[in-house]
Amino acid sequence: MINLEYTFFIAWMALSFLSCKSTAQKSATIKESKGEIISIIHKVNHHWQETHPEPGNSFWHVSAYHTGNMEAYKVTQNKKYLDYSMAWAEKNQWMGAKSNDKSEWKYNYGETDKHVLFGDWQICFQTYIDLYNFTGKKDPRKIARAREVMEYEMSTSANDYWWWADGLYMVMPVMTKLYNVTGNKMYLEKLHYYLQYSDTIMYDSESKLYFRDAKYVYPKHKTTSGKKDFWARGDGWIFAGYAKIIQDLPKTAKHRKEYINRFKDMAQALAAAQQKEGYWTRSILDPEHAPGPETSGTAFFTYGFLWGINNGILDKKTYLPVVEKSWNYLIKFALQENGTVGYVQPIGEKAIPGQVVDKNSTADFGVGAFLLAASEMYRYVK
Repeated sequence: MINLEYTFFIAWMALSFLSCKSTAQKSATIKESKGEIISIIHKVNHHWQETHPEPGNSFWHVSAYHTGNMEAYKVTQNKKYLDYSMAWAEKNQWMGAKSNDKSEWKYNYGETDKHVLFGDWQICFQTYIDLYNFTGKKDPRKIARAREVMEYEMSTSANDYWWWADGLYMVMPVMTKLYNVTGNKMYLEKLHYYLQYSDTIMYDSESKLYFRDAKYVYPKHKTTSGKKDFWARGDGWIFAGYAKIIQDLPKTAKHRKEYINRFKDMAQALAAAQQKEGYWTRSILDPEHAPGPETSGTAFFTYGFLWGINNGILDKKTYLPVVEKSWNYLIKFALQENGTVGYVQPIGEKAIPGQVVDKNSTADFGVGAFLLAASEMYRYVK
């Protein structure tokens, strides 16, 4: 069956592409003003918060939204956003998984309170640390559990805590944020120690991208046409994660240059794989494996590219045309009239051929990614 909505999208984007191709090649420009970008942020975030009035749990997908909400708060200073995350943090007692018996703490995949050391229960600490920093007198209660969990984790000899791509976004920024709060250099040392393990099982030095986890490494796993399968949201988590840690690291940090080089290599690989309509397909290097637009990966990539440009790490002339196209996709196709962020691939771990992803496909983590991108666009626009 022909997807008329997607067919219309391709036709519309083709016309847009042809009409601006000559000027875009000379100079990529962003048309929205700061005020218009703030209006976009409010449209998206008000819709999400009004349709989700009850605080969710502190598992990864809810927590990922709050990382975007915090960036939206930074650029808008809208107290409603701060209050929304504060209510969520209080409801979850400033904790992730809640077991207090360290002998039962686990870090394999799990959604129980025993999985305290599993990164999907640790991403919430990013927002707790932000709230600790944002709200006047610094209340140690807000970061007590984060410190307890991460300092226990660092006291162990294990290095395999980050065994899946998502985990790098979930926990790397926790390490740099806690370093900045405590001054404890162990956070930076262990970040590098854990990341070295992740690189050995997921990073592909030829493509400069990450497989989602060890199950998807080529040639053990291939796309339907026999190619390497790099999942867009998975690499989106990592690209955004690198941006978040580089900005938090001291200029003199031992491995900062190494992380910048990895970030720049990923940027080059991702730019080459962008579709002319502005999005990235779910399998980055094989668009036919799961064709069509996808917003969460695209938004994370947009955030990363913009952050790199804004901070002089990525060349503006090279990468602004990439951002112009992805931003155009995000605000003119993914964003719906009522404020819904559509075309977000549902929770999963890979690109799935035949999976329906349409304008009604939305999720908390996708909204968070959109808010990250929009907030960074606000910082870009003069």
